Amino acid sequence: MGSEAIINENLREKIIAQPETILDDPDLMRALITANERAMGANIVDMRGIAMERLEKRLDRLEDTHRGVIAAAYENLAGMNLIHRAILRMLDPAGFEDFLLDLDGEVADILRVDCVRLVLETKQDQENPALVKLGKVLITAPPGFASTYLNQKGNAPSRPVSLRQLSEQDEKIFGDSGFWIRSEACLRLDLGEGRLPGLLVMGAEDPHQFKPGQGTDLLAFFGGVFERAMRRWLS
Repeated sequence: MGSEAIINENLREKIIAQPETILDDPDLMRALITANERAMGANIVDMRGIAMERLEKRLDRLEDTHRGVIAAAYENLAGMNLIHRAILRMLDPAGFEDFLLDLDGEVADILRVDCVRLVLETKQDQENPALVKLGKVLITAPPGFASTYLNQKGNAPSRPVSLRQLSEQDEKIFGDSGFWIRSEACLRLDLGEGRLPGLLVMGAEDPHQFKPGQGTDLLAFFGGVFERAMRRWLS
């Protein structure tokens, strides 16, 4: 090895016996490449070093993307489990009154929202005593209320789910909720031929719980199950 050798003999033998320990250590490999660049001098362009640096950056970006994909997959799975649990709970009640009251109770708790409101458009008396006993979860409104509430006009295409943040909550929807609603999810309901449309509104105090740009597939699925259950009750 000569008089210049400074590495411990035992360590040298271990490295020769298991060189993969160095290859698997990014810090060691980076130190070796840096030492090689210094030995080559400042006037020599190390194309291999440049290529490796670019590969390292690309690997870091791929790892970040991989972690992001995994996190999104876990979040989607967790959301799917919540929706499934909420649907099963929603289908449990044997009576229509319990079905509605559960929306703002167990179902809202499972979905982790602060309140749920069902808006039904009707041409009949909106102070019908039969509707009052159903509690604050059910709200009756004149025809066209849903479209007006969602700021849709004329024949504009209607989305099944609308997410938005609120600066001021609507007193008709959330006035008796007991919460200061700052974001909401609005699910349009098709209640069948010959019936006026409905609206299922989920409200949250967290302004970031519902906002434009978030995925709505799971909420759309929940809304589809809910409107089919409502058609069964209304028939």
